[in-house]
Amino acid sequence: MLNYLIYLLTFVIGSIAGLVYSYKLHGEPFVADSSLNILYCIISVVGWVLAFNSSNMLLGGIGFLLAGFVMGGRPGYGRKETAIGIVIAIIVYLVLHFMVSV
Repeated sequence: MLNYLIYLLTFVIGSIAGLVYSYKLHGEPFVADSSLNILYCIISVVGWVLAFNSSNMLLGGIGFLLAGFVMGGRPGYGRKETAIGIVIAIIVYLVLHFMVSV
């Protein structure tokens, strides 16, 4: 039960940090930027892969912190990066579990 609390707290802390970073990056009230942010994409992939595939509570917490950082940006930002990160993390999960069972 403690590990779920740690995962939730690190995700919330990551979301708050992502929101603060996003507002520091764009101080304007509304920014229409639909391009793919490569740095956010890398952070999201690393975060979701760690969150889904680590059996270590510390690495899982770091993964949820990174995933929350990307998801916690301004509204509308980070959705593509999050989707890419989740898809790659699911693929890694399936590949690792099929390799173990074979």
